[in-house]
Amino acid sequence: MSELADRLAKRREINEGEVDAPALNIEPKSATYNSGEKDTVDAADNELANKLKRQGNINDGMEVSQNPSVKHFNPYTEFKEFTRAQIKNFRKKFDLYDTSRDGVIDFMELKVMMEKLEAPQTHLALKAMIKEVDEDMDTKISFREFLLIFRKAACGELQVDGLKVLADMPEINVGEEGVKGAKNFFQAKADKIAETNKFEKEIKEEQEMKRKEQEEKKQRRMEFKAKANLFQ
Repeated sequence: MSELADRLAKRREINEGEVDAPALNIEPKSATYNSGEKDTVDAADNELANKLKRQGNINDGMEVSQNPSVKHFNPYTEFKEFTRAQIKNFRKKFDLYDTSRDGVIDFMELKVMMEKLEAPQTHLALKAMIKEVDEDMDTKISFREFLLIFRKAACGELQVDGLKVLADMPEINVGEEGVKGAKNFFQAKADKIAETNKFEKEIKEEQEMKRKEQEEKKQRRMEFKAKANLFQ
């Protein structure tokens, strides 16, 4: 009974500020690991720290996030129909609308892109745009697939109207960077193809003329031999 009374009296003194509350000497218990477990924990801590650091760099614009579905390729060797200036221009436009900086243009980024180009598309139309060039089936447009839009446009192979609109946009079109400084790049490419076809046609015509000349020479030799045989 006296112990309880002492406790109540002590609490009253603490509440009234007559004495200080005793400090709680509680030491945190540290987890104990064996050597194998400690290495695993340390590795996990380092991995988490690296991920947090990398995410911070991405948020600060010091590092670009890489999407696992983005494949590395050389646009200058794979898309030889475009000049380096044209590909750089395409890259600049692609990066402008890849606001998440993950190396792809997703559905929402494409939606915003078309709206800024004053050519808004419906939900289904946007899906169809992605589907036509989505070779890796990740429902996004990588830079390589972005270039495919303009390759197909140059060859007249685009099926979706939204992509045709995108390819013809002056904000996207490379303008006078094309062959001979043509105002429209794809018209310039068509001109280049026409020139190539004309050159090939001229070569074939020249080969045909030489073939005819050879046949005429052969015919004359045969006629000469036939006449010569008459005098034998």
